[in-house]
Amino acid sequence: MRHATFRQLKVFEAVARHLSYSRAAEELHLTQPAVSTQIARLEEHAGNVLFEQFGKKIYLTPAGAQLLQISRTIIDQFEQAASAMAQCRGVSGGRLDVGVISAGDYFFPRLLIEFVGRHSGVTLNFSVHNREELIARLADNLTDLAIMTRPPTELDTENRAFAPHPYVIVAPPTHALAGRQRIPLAEVLRHPFVAREAGSDTWKAMRDAFGDALDGLQPAMQIRSTETLKQAVIAGFGLSFLSAHTIGRERQAGSLVVLDVEGFPLWQQWYVVHRRGKHLPPVAQAFKDFLLADGEALIEQALSGAPANT
Repeated sequence: MRHATFRQLKVFEAVARHLSYSRAAEELHLTQPAVSTQIARLEEHAGNVLFEQFGKKIYLTPAGAQLLQISRTIIDQFEQAASAMAQCRGVSGGRLDVGVISAGDYFFPRLLIEFVGRHSGVTLNFSVHNREELIARLADNLTDLAIMTRPPTELDTENRAFAPHPYVIVAPPTHALAGRQRIPLAEVLRHPFVAREAGSDTWKAMRDAFGDALDGLQPAMQIRSTETLKQAVIAGFGLSFLSAHTIGRERQAGSLVVLDVEGFPLWQQWYVVHRRGKHLPPVAQAFKDFLLADGEALIEQALSGAPANT
């Protein structure tokens, strides 16, 4: 069977299904002699007779019956491959691989829901990581798009800003600084802090905001989880520097307040990032365009609780 062709298997399957050379020829837009020739060549490759004829009727031989099952599996696999390749050429039915840093976990699912609502049949591979993990996934080509605040400098990437990203200093509502106006940063830094781990996007943003004063900061705790960090602030372990996009529920509940500190909020940007020169699948390119066109407005809606305009 090494030299059998897909065309011969297709012709064989049609003849076996109809048990008729003429009807198979009509379906395949071939002449009946051409069908007979393809079957004869396939029988040579198989080393077995595939059909037998009694009177005007033809029947599958035992070898033909076995080959029919195998042929249908092969044809089905080819059709699945063709479908998969067609999906890769288009948006609908495509697979979107996207990763986001942990601060984006608070609004990003809303954006994905909106995008999928606009493009039926899209499947998602969505994951949340710290900065180091997300950059590693980009480096290893494990994700098409990365959503982060600070694009990597260690990789050659294309970075497009699509929405502002404010950072603030938060406290429990009972803190001595809560409710004060225009608090000097130097005074804030005299209080205990809980912080994200060094190397995270939040830590790097905090370094931008605090400058040289960060060297003198002795965090009471460094925590990898934003959720755990917020609970530590609520419990009174210290102030914290956080993305404003991560504290909406706590502000509404009154368990956290944003301090009015001079020079704050610190405004940075959300970026959609991918390796430069990467051939983005159509669904990834469509999602990138979607973020650039509507990402900012949809983030505002997600964080305010307003319904999306679908």
